[in-house]
Amino acid sequence: MASLSTHVLDTALGRPARGVRVELSTPDGAPLGEGTTDADGRVPRIGPELLPHGDYVLTFATGAYHAATGQRGFYPSVSVTFTVSSDEHHHVPLLLSPHGYSTYRGS
Repeated sequence: MASLSTHVLDTALGRPARGVRVELSTPDGAPLGEGTTDADGRVPRIGPELLPHGDYVLTFATGAYHAATGQRGFYPSVSVTFTVSSDEHHHVPLLLSPHGYSTYRGS
């Protein structure tokens, strides 16, 4: 069983993305948890305390974030599907700009 955190960085503004709503679900849409990024752009723990191995989806409310920061974004939301296959902590960062994003497995 693993734990999960996330982090959003606004690469256009060069700072953490504060106030981004994030939802964790199963691939079939069953909700498992939610949170909002803090001043450092982080949700330090999202979902159940321990996640069993399997596939999960993090959905970031990027459209609302862009509107709140005066940016016109192309993606109203970003969904990242990932697999938990070990019992260690999993960190899924999102690098965000109004017209693009990338993600990776963090530490």
